[in-house]
Amino acid sequence: MDEWCFDVFDLDDQSNGHSLKYTVIELFQRFDLTSKYRINPSSLDTFLTKLEQGYSKHHNPYHNLVHGADVTQTVYQVLTQSKLIHWLTDLEIFATIIAAAIHDFEHTGTTNNFHINTQSDFAMLYNDKAVLENHHSSSTFRLLRSEDCNILHKLARAEYREFRSLVIDMVLATDMSSHFQQIKTMKSMLSMPENIDKSKALSLVLHCADISHPAKQWDLHHRWTMSLLDEFFIQGDMERDMGLPLSPLCDRHNTLVPESQIGFIDFIVEPSFQVMGDMLDKVMTHLSESTASEGNKDDDVFESDKPKALVKHTESCSQTSPWMSLLNGKLKKKGNSIQIPRAWEEYLKENRNSWKALARKDGRKTSSVLSEEDKPQLDKKTSDDKSEKDKDALEKESKPNDKSSEVKKNEEVDLKKNTKGVSRQTSTTGLFGPFPTSPVQRSRPRLKKTISDSAAVCTRFFGIEPDEILDTVKDQSSEESLSSNKVSNV
Repeated sequence: MDEWCFDVFDLDDQSNGHSLKYTVIELFQRFDLTSKYRINPSSLDTFLTKLEQGYSKHHNPYHNLVHGADVTQTVYQVLTQSKLIHWLTDLEIFATIIAAAIHDFEHTGTTNNFHINTQSDFAMLYNDKAVLENHHSSSTFRLLRSEDCNILHKLARAEYREFRSLVIDMVLATDMSSHFQQIKTMKSMLSMPENIDKSKALSLVLHCADISHPAKQWDLHHRWTMSLLDEFFIQGDMERDMGLPLSPLCDRHNTLVPESQIGFIDFIVEPSFQVMGDMLDKVMTHLSESTASEGNKDDDVFESDKPKALVKHTESCSQTSPWMSLLNGKLKKKGNSIQIPRAWEEYLKENRNSWKALARKDGRKTSSVLSEEDKPQLDKKTSDDKSEKDKDALEKESKPNDKSSEVKKNEEVDLKKNTKGVSRQTSTTGLFGPFPTSPVQRSRPRLKKTISDSAAVCTRFFGIEPDEILDTVKDQSSEESLSSNKVSNV
């Protein structure tokens, strides 16, 4: 449970398909929540049983109870590894675990845009706004109102309001259409001297956990990717039968997996985790300074067997409680700032390289033929690709270039056709690519040309506005350019 690359699939096998139930029960025990909030064990068991039934209602390949367990464990790992847990009250920990566990409750296996385009009952009920996310939270609180599932009945009125507000905020923040605004808001908070708003911080942690599988080891990431594509293709089949335009990544015959995953890592996952890491650094630095000002040394706060002046839940917690062992690890410090471990960085890099190797292996291989045998052996592929490039270079030198120039013209014509509007199927550029390889070299006119296709995909699939991804890539370009100039000046 404490590992970043925890194998939730193995847990699901060992628990006979009840990974979500056992994950929540384990975390409740670690934080002694059942005792602190006088939760009836029978009510908790019934609630978790019905929660798993809701996740299994539509038999989704991806948005199922295993995904719920994975996200819940990932949130726990981030909170404990970063020691952000010391910043939270018992009630906030309770709400965070529940929000993670229920964040995709009764997911239909289709996207918000599918509900909007088909004018589903959910879309009508929630006015096309965060359709599924509203349903996840609303249906959960309806479930919690039933007597046999009510694990909140001992909360005071004020506690219940705070709990409900935090859970709703966190679940709604998993809506991908609000992704760029969420990142922008957090970046703005990071630039301010004040500490971070707790609701915003916890919402970002859950959002990152929800899209975290590209930041896990390859076998887990690859398995999740294939499951997600299976779910997308089922939606694509439904759209085809209904005479609707196929959503991006939902055409089982014409979806390129490596390119889509490379773009997803580069422009969604990695920037999100970077901001989350910076947020965790700032919160923990601020907590360290505030406790030091109260007469405690930093080491006393994060590593002592008898912590003082942490938060309410630490003051009343027994020194023998399971979570107390988390205090033993040390956080890195740079000057007066604390730097939390970022285990995800190496996996993001490795998985990006893995997908690039697959893309080089066969640039036209579609998802319908991508299987387990395609798991990359990077060293071998890199050497093979290098030798192939050498051969191609020799052939180009020895042959006239007329045919290649003709092909290039045809490709330019196809590109112009493909970037007109948003009603086409997924193109060979994948979800976010291709992009210039060096962000430092990007300019806004070039960005408009290279991501016009990707912006259309984002708009239709996630509900993300084209200008938002354009501005985000521009910001990344400016930051990396500034960083490059600093290095060259040194």
